[in-house]
Amino acid sequence: MIAGRKTSAVNLSYQLISLTDCLLFYLIIHLKSKYQCQQCHELLRRPVQALCGHRFCVRCLAQLTSSGPKPCEACRIEEIFEEPLSILNSSDAFPDNAARREIESLPANCPNEGCSWKGLVKEYEAQHEGKCMFDRVPCKACRLLILRSEQEKHSERECEERTLNCKYCKASFNFKDIKAHDEVCQKFPMQCKDCGKKKIPREKFPEHSKSCVKSKVACPFTAVGCRALVEHEKQAEHEQASAQEHLRLLLDCLCQLRRQGDGPGEWQEDSGPGLYCAPEERPTATAASAKLTATLEQKTTALENIVCVLNREVERSSLTLEAFARQHRLDQEKIENLTNKVRQLERSLTLRDMQLSETEQKLRELEYCTHDGVFVWKITEFSRRRQEALAGRAPAMFSPAFFSSKYGYKMCLRLYLNGDGTGRGTHLSLFFVVMKGRFDALLKWPFSQKVPEQCHLLPCFASCPFPAGEETHVSPFLSSSSSLPPCSRSPSLPWCLQGQLTLPIRCKF
Repeated sequence: MIAGRKTSAVNLSYQLISLTDCLLFYLIIHLKSKYQCQQCHELLRRPVQALCGHRFCVRCLAQLTSSGPKPCEACRIEEIFEEPLSILNSSDAFPDNAARREIESLPANCPNEGCSWKGLVKEYEAQHEGKCMFDRVPCKACRLLILRSEQEKHSERECEERTLNCKYCKASFNFKDIKAHDEVCQKFPMQCKDCGKKKIPREKFPEHSKSCVKSKVACPFTAVGCRALVEHEKQAEHEQASAQEHLRLLLDCLCQLRRQGDGPGEWQEDSGPGLYCAPEERPTATAASAKLTATLEQKTTALENIVCVLNREVERSSLTLEAFARQHRLDQEKIENLTNKVRQLERSLTLRDMQLSETEQKLRELEYCTHDGVFVWKITEFSRRRQEALAGRAPAMFSPAFFSSKYGYKMCLRLYLNGDGTGRGTHLSLFFVVMKGRFDALLKWPFSQKVPEQCHLLPCFASCPFPAGEETHVSPFLSSSSSLPPCSRSPSLPWCLQGQLTLPIRCKF
């Protein structure tokens, strides 16, 4: 018996790994003691049975024996402790499938607040566990417990730790740092308060402030007392308008310096007004001049180095521009080639469209074409065509071609719904037209075949048919000519009727 249990315990390690948590149930019936875990005292989840016969949840047993074999407390409480059977060890336990089947058949409710799911424990584990929308799960970023149904909304809109990408510089940062990032983002758009220009990147804002024509700067004579703040574009105007004021401020400044310099020494008249030189400064004038000369030479050398660097940058920029120019020419050539290809394709499409139109025309001719001299012309939308004829937009219409035989004459009909010539407005004019055919060289000319003196009009109207016994016909003067007088109509045709008109023609050859 014990050997069999050890054999059944081979798969226990897999179950210990696969089970991640022991969830609680709200059983509809009273929980019996045999269905309780001896460790957590809740409903058994994946029950396993130890050698002593007590049942545990697979996770509870794994936690209990994680540091090694432990004595069974249930055996001690029941005073049936016996070594080594009462020593719990995960390798000796085996899955209790009988108890598991009994537990899976118990009715239970979902323990999550707001969820109305009811069913069996087996159904809960297979279908509802881990999928309940009212289950509270921790957010992966902020670890806050939220409803499963609101997990996506929380991750996208509410989580303080969610990662966002700056829409200006594309940098990644947490939502709580969005204000701090906006303060330092070099691509963040700013607005100039002086000119009102918007969407200036922060990295270019200092340059704009220097060149903005509306920004106010201090007057160059601020050092002598001018306190005016003028715009860039009005700076020259301010200097011209305030020239006298600036001269007065300069004079006051020089007078003040002269008053401060009264005492031992003298004024250098040849050096310009107001330039004072103390006696103790005369012996050191040469040394000061030499020092100034050395400083100027150092600055000159530095400027020469800067000029050399700038020259190299200019050369590098020139090479880059040449490379860009060559690439631009190549791109232009590619664009021109592609344009030519597009034009060729357009011409090909045009030719294909023309061929398709010709093919459709031939199909229509073949569909209505006859080779026995009998032709039935069915005219649909008669009322609309009649109105177009009355308005003069389409006075005549031609029928599809038909033949007297397979290699015979090619013919068609021309119909004037409002009449032609003397019959305009009073008659329906129908003409017989002999057309140019492919086999005209084999036929007898001039055309001398007989055309019937009468063709019947068979009107088909859905709402208002002709009166019973009344036949509408046309008595034309037909011949082989393409310009013949119009047909007569008797009796008068009721043009108000809606429908279609069918003209059967039979020629005798």
